[in-house]
Amino acid sequence: MRRSLNPSSVPRSPFYSQGVEVAPGRTVHVSGQVGIGPDGTPEEGIAAQTRRAVANVHAVLAEAGLGPEHVVSQRVYLTAAESVPGFVEAASAFVGEEPPATTLLLVAGLADPALLVEVEAVAVAPA
Repeated sequence: MRRSLNPSSVPRSPFYSQGVEVAPGRTVHVSGQVGIGPDGTPEEGIAAQTRRAVANVHAVLAEAGLGPEHVVSQRVYLTAAESVPGFVEAASAFVGEEPPATTLLLVAGLADPALLVEVEAVAVAPA
């Protein structure tokens, strides 16, 4: 279904794959999820917001009958460079042996100034 592409000529990361090849199947695009719980209140701090954003991505995937193992790519938006270590530490608990292709961007802000992180994903179900 999916195969990580990590050529030896490119630096390897434990957090993401340089590329991911996927076999034909159903594709699910998950809109950017942020660190807000069901009550609409943002979590406190980058670690808590990261855990919530990832949990929200997983909830959308579950609605489609998929799990985190089906994620082939993700984009992460952070509002501050100093949040990168906290994000990586919190998010690494959700990354399996074959992490998805990942892009991490620093942005000036998100839809609400209280938000520190946003995660969007693409998942592919087996054919």
